[in-house]
Amino acid sequence: MQFRHLSDRPQGPIRMPVGQTVLIDPSLRPQASCIEVIEGIARVYCPCEETEGMTLGFLQPGDQLRTDRLCSEGVCVEALTPLLFSTEAAPAAEGGFDPVNEWTLQLLRIRHLGSAEQRLHALLSLLVRRLGRRCGGWCDLPFRLTHERIGELIGATRVTTTRMISKIRQAKLIEVPAGDTCLRLAPALVESAPLAAA
Repeated sequence: MQFRHLSDRPQGPIRMPVGQTVLIDPSLRPQASCIEVIEGIARVYCPCEETEGMTLGFLQPGDQLRTDRLCSEGVCVEALTPLLFSTEAAPAAEGGFDPVNEWTLQLLRIRHLGSAEQRLHALLSLLVRRLGRRCGGWCDLPFRLTHERIGELIGATRVTTTRMISKIRQAKLIEVPAGDTCLRLAPALVESAPLAAA
């Protein structure tokens, strides 16, 4: 796993290209500090040896990641789209909304659905509802995840994930535009998902 370390000094806007990852080490950050996403979407995941790569949540513009709420080994932040964030942001009031905790709860709920098909369906819907947008006759997700990563999120193998996504593509409920970084889902797929009201 490749990542760079984030400086311990507060910094103004930091740009990261798609695929780049930084490690946020809470022992190097000032008490009660946070990073705040200004533009783009990021994946937050665990760098610990036992759970290496486990997705904890996603961040979008306005979301904060508080460094005093991280495990001792820290977390990694990966740019899923071009990312702009700051480490100079003042943390929101205590007891406020924590986007990573909310994502972790939603991902845990998905992992407890009975079948891999249900889990995939619920995950795709959740990603579009939280990070995507309606665009004409489709719902666009502005990034793609590998089949291996989707498998990690739903507790399935990459092979099973690929088979299920192929089935959804054949039903014309999902499109992967050539040369584009987005994923398109039919609104019927998003709206009919298990846990869709969550």
